[in-house]
Amino acid sequence: QVHLVESGGGLVQAGGSLRLSCAASGSIFSISYMGWCRQTPGKQRETVATITSGGDSYYVDSVKGRFTISRDNAANTVYLQMNSLKPEDTGVYYCKTVYKSRWFGAPSDVWGQGTQVTVSS
Repeated sequence: QVHLVESGGGLVQAGGSLRLSCAASGSIFSISYMGWCRQTPGKQRETVATITSGGDSYYVDSVKGRFTISRDNAANTVYLQMNSLKPEDTGVYYCKTVYKSRWFGAPSDVWGQGTQVTVSS
């Protein structure tokens, strides 16, 4: 079983910065993908940023140039540096990880408990 522990959310004024962290622990053989999704009021959950084990990253258009995703493969941890935050970035941010517990078999995914990010205008 794999668990994700998120941290770093909070309240910040527009234009400010926050850094989210998500550490995976448990029965991990390999992690292929780590990322962040967010649930904002009145909207469907959307993928904000992802990063593969090789370092390839993806960002939703609304955060390009402001957010940076990175990972520490040795520590099974992913980070999301969020700069120039806007009120519309407010929401619950969830970490997602796709992993394998053994070298064979299909991968599994696991979600974190979510961390609240609130950006005031």
